[in-house]
Amino acid sequence: MKGRGFGLVGNLIVGVVGALLGGFLFGLLDLPKGGFVGSLITAFVGAVVLLAIINYIKKSPS
Repeated sequence: MKGRGFGLVGNLIVGVVGALLGGFLFGLLDLPKGGFVGSLITAFVGAVVLLAIINYIKKSPS
């Protein structure tokens, strides 16, 4: 599995940007995101969406 991740700083950036993306997406869909658990779910969904986008871009033929 060596060389498959983004490193510590890259993972932190993906997590923060994913959380922001999740908040944006939940706001667009008018979904509740209150409380600690709601914030965790929002950040998780945003990070998963961001990782899917990154994976799609990395696999696209140039």
